[in-house]
Parts: sequence; C-alpha cells; structure tokens
Amino acid sequence: MAVENNFEYTEDSIKSLDWKEHIRLRPGMYIGKLGDGSAQDDGIYVLVKEVIDNCIDEHMMGYGKTIDVKITDHRVEVRDYGRGIPLGKVVDCVSKINTGGKYDSGAFQKSVGLNGVGTKAVNALSNYFKVQSFREGQTKVAEFKQGNIVNDNQVISSSGRNGTLIVFEPDETVFKNFHFIPEYLNDLIWNYVFLNAGLTINFNGQRFHSENGLKDLLERKTDVESLRYPIIHLKGNDIEVALTHCNQYGEEYYSFVNGQYTTQGGTHLAAFREAVVRTVRDFYKKDFDATDVRASIVGAIAVRVQEPVFESQTKTKLGSQNVGPDGPTMRTFINDFLKTELDNYLHRNSEVADALLKRILQSERERKEIAGIKKLANDRAKKANLHNKKLRDCRLHYNDKKGERTDETMIFITEGDSASGSITKSRDVQTQAVFSLRGKPLNCFNLTKKVVYENEEFNLLQHALNIEDGIEGLRYRKIIIATDADVDGMHIRLLLLTFFLQFFPELIKQGHVYILDTPLFRVRNKKETIYCYSEEEKRAAIEKLGNKPEITRFKGLGEISPEEFGKFIGDDIRLDPIILNKETKINSLLTFFMGKNSPERQEFIVENLRVEKDLVEELPIKELPDEEVTEKEEVPGELSV
Repeated sequence: MAVENNFEYTEDSIKSLDWKEHIRLRPGMYIGKLGDGSAQDDGIYVLVKEVIDNCIDEHMMGYGKTIDVKITDHRVEVRDYGRGIPLGKVVDCVSKINTGGKYDSGAFQKSVGLNGVGTKAVNALSNYFKVQSFREGQTKVAEFKQGNIVNDNQVISSSGRNGTLIVFEPDETVFKNFHFIPEYLNDLIWNYVFLNAGLTINFNGQRFHSENGLKDLLERKTDVESLRYPIIHLKGNDIEVALTHCNQYGEEYYSFVNGQYTTQGGTHLAAFREAVVRTVRDFYKKDFDATDVRASIVGAIAVRVQEPVFESQTKTKLGSQNVGPDGPTMRTFINDFLKTELDNYLHRNSEVADALLKRILQSERERKEIAGIKKLANDRAKKANLHNKKLRDCRLHYNDKKGERTDETMIFITEGDSASGSITKSRDVQTQAVFSLRGKPLNCFNLTKKVVYENEEFNLLQHALNIEDGIEGLRYRKIIIATDADVDGMHIRLLLLTFFLQFFPELIKQGHVYILDTPLFRVRNKKETIYCYSEEEKRAAIEKLGNKPEITRFKGLGEISPEEFGKFIGDDIRLDPIILNKETKINSLLTFFMGKNSPERQEFIVENLRVEKDLVEELPIKELPDEEVTEKEEVPGELSV
C-alpha cells in the first residue's frame, strides 16, 4: 500500500544557507563534538586551537617569537606579533569561507590550517568575537556576534607592534554549561612550545618555553626515574622523534603533523610503530615479536608535510599517504629516517642498546609466562560474551570505521544490580553501554598482568573494552565509573583506577576515564524540582524555592528512579575527568593509596581525621529553614589523580 505524502518538492524547497548559518546548524562538521569541556577534544578547545594555529603558522614562517594568551572562565584573548592580517582583508579573513593566505603555498609552505574555515567557525560559534590587526603603524578593529558584524571600524593610526589580536566568548547556547579545565589548556600550550623551538607563549601569566622539543615533552609525560634508559632524541629535515621504554604496561604515543596534535594517530604513527620494530630487529639481528619490542614504549613523533590530508576538520587523524605531492610515502620517509638515525644511535650508545635489549627480553618472558592462562581466559571470555550478563552493550562503538556518533559512545561501570538497572532502563541504547560489577573488585596493586586473566571480572571488563592488545580497538570513547558517593563507592573507584593505572595507564593519559557526577539532593515544591550536586547548590535551591520545600538526599544510585536517571546521563551529563598531572608518579600514587600498611597513608589519615562532631559543627544549620536534620555525610569533591 502506497503511503500518501503531501509534501511538495518545488523550487521553494531548495534552500541555501550562508556561511554562519551552516556552521551554527552543523557545528560538528567544523569543530567535532561540542561537549562541555570535560573532554580534551571538546569543541571549546578546538576553538582555542584554531586561533592559536594561525599564530603558530606565522611563527613557522619566521614572524613573531612570542604569543600572549589569556583565558578566563568564558573569554579567550590571543595576541601574536607576526605580520598582522592585511588591513583591507581583516573582515574577510574571519567571515568569508575559503578566504585566507594559506592557499598560496609560497606564503605558508607547511601550515596546519589550509581550508580557510578555522577562524570563521570560531566567529560563527561565539557570542562575541573581535579581530584587530596591527600593521605598519595602523590598526583596524571589527566585532561580531554569532558571525554577524556589529562594528566595522575604520583604519586608524596605532603605536602597537605588528600582529593580530583575537578575542572571543563561546556561545553558551551552543556550548551548554561549558568550562575550561586548566590541565587541558596547559597541555595544549606545552605541545605548541615543544613543537616550535624558540617560541614563547605567555599563558595567564605563566611563561611556556622549550629548548629540547619532543625530549622535553617525554620528560614531562613520564616519570624519569622509572625509565629503562635515557630518552633517545633524533631530529632530521621535517621529522623529529623521541622514544624510551619504562616499566608500565601498554604503549604510549604522542604524534604531531605540522604542529597539530593528532590524538587519533594516522599514517605517520602507524609508520613510526612499524619502523621502530623493523630497526630494532635489524640492529639485534633477531626476529623479535612486535609486541615485545613495543611493550612499555613511550614515543613521540612530529612530521611536517606539504598539503596534509586529515580525516576530519578537527585534524585528529592524518590520512596522507605521502609526505608531499612529489615526496616519498610516509612509510618510506619515516622508515628510512629511523633505519639510519636510530641504528646509528644504538651503535654509538651501547649502554642504551643493552638496556633496550633487556626490556625486550623481559617483555618476551612475561608474554610467554601468561600465554597458557591467557588462552584459557580468552576462551572463557568468548563463551561468556555470548551470554554476558555483566555487559549491556550499545549499538555503536568508538572503533567503528565509519559511523556517526561514535565520539558519543560511553560505558558505565556500576556497582550492583540496582544502580545498573536504573542506568540500563534510562540509557541511550545507541551509544551507552553498562557493565555491572559484582561487589568490590580485586586490589591489583603490585600484581602482574597475569591477574587480569586469572580474575574473571577483570578479564571480562578488558574484553568488553576491547583493550587486550592495546587501546587502538577501544570500543567506547568514555569509560565512566558510576559508583555511590559514599565510602564504599569511593573505595570501588580507587580499585578500578588502580586496575587502569596498573595495566592500562594510556586510557587515563589519553583522557578516556571519567567519574559520573550525580546529584546528592533533590529540592522541590509543587511547581519546580531542582537537582543539587553539592551543599552550596542545595542552599541556593532552598533559597530560590522558599516555603520549606521537600528535600531528598540520594544515598545511592539505586535510589534514583530510571525516569530521573535519564536526566543525569543525557545532554546535561556531568563528568569529572581523571587527569594525571606532571607531578603525578603512578607507582608512588598507587603505593600511597593501595599499598599494604603504608606508613605515609596511616599518618595522613591520623592528621586529617574528621569525626562526626566536626562535620556537624561545620554545617551552618541556622541558615537553613526547618527541616529534618539527619547525619551529615561528607560529600566527596571532584576526584582527580
């Protein structure tokens, strides 16, 4: 039976959007996912990058050694001291798609931004956007709102140094409840100076500068005391490499193209991983297993290529097969470089060569020791996966080659059936999976990876995440620990974080692990319901609603109905990312929190012990209206590592 459709397809049905309307209607095409700033690749950081990238391109061409960056809660200011935008093209450069100076390969040989979209996207997605160019004693200012010009000043004289100033405030109707996380901004700025020798960035009053490039990057990203040998640092024309091995499990890489941090790797990283194995095999004249060579490696590679091709507008994965239009393949270029430079380095530094060999042989022994139990565990996991009651999977996955919304995929790790039941009933089955724990996981601190296969729960979890052979096949963009905000819940969080830090630290280092933040209180009257995530929010809600509203304290996730839970894991989900700071040493951290009878931990507990009387005295009861006062539980703040 035919379905009648009254829609008329005429000339009036065809619509053309102008540049700013299209960007605002489909922002994901230009800046990736929106997000609230809790993930390192959220849109607000892409906006910052697009502006700074232009300053970096000026620096690469030899103009301007300093960039000033100031970022507050909702405002970004970036000032470079390059040549400045030609004054007659100031408005066009930030408001006309496919307009810019980087199409002329003579002006920008190996630039990041080649598509003429970057600052236009920032402009269109900002509630306020200002561009000011200083050039040869003159200046011009233009101001915009959501891409619409509101102030186009005439050129006037100025004593300011040549360069460009960009100021913008992200549009809160697009980036809802957004906030900048300082650690993410610091990493962003550090990467710029690591990749650009001689560049200084003054960021919020702090000076960022690097003399040794990728060597400095690895020193910042690793615990130098745990390295098996000094960092190998190699530089050539349009390529720079740094690598070492440590004692952690897994592989850890940082890859860059033309100064762009390619968080998802690409052809250059694949070539690097392959070339390291090939060079090591040739040097030692032994056919090592590739996994043994790369186990526990920490590496960084930066290449500069002409006309790079990325797999998305946000440039997180390189797709170029060649170094340039007339250049060699990426694979040949990187392999030839390492074959010569790394081989020479190992011949000249016999102590490093010996230490590298010992690390490879150790990895080989460890792999063979668990080979038998690994096969049995994997067979059990395959059978369990057919009827895995612990995992309620979603339909889309992060490692899908081609698929929409894969960046939205997440898995909630919950405790008990009640909490997992509420999440399962309220989740988005397309992108949200649930893994249910049975009680408290094993404390795996100081245990070998053999325990991952011996412990059924850990084995099923690693199979659910698909990380047994590395995180390239990770099935979910976000791994979210969803436990109660009580002592037991905090303990489970620590046990899970111990598991990840011990055996899969790259999951945390690459920003995949989060804590779910759920409301502690519900304050409501007959007209309005407010969910509060802290005591401060509860007081504000009580003051707003007045007249003795009903107050409910959620003591566990299982007490929240599926209907309510859906509000807390949807568009307004609140997540606390687990971030490793530069000063964090994983082994020292785990020893303190999870070691047996740690004297330092005992001393810390004694010095910071707070009894019920202290907690109750801290609560300003007199500021609250009459209500039933129950025992005040200490509310954990933002969990960071």
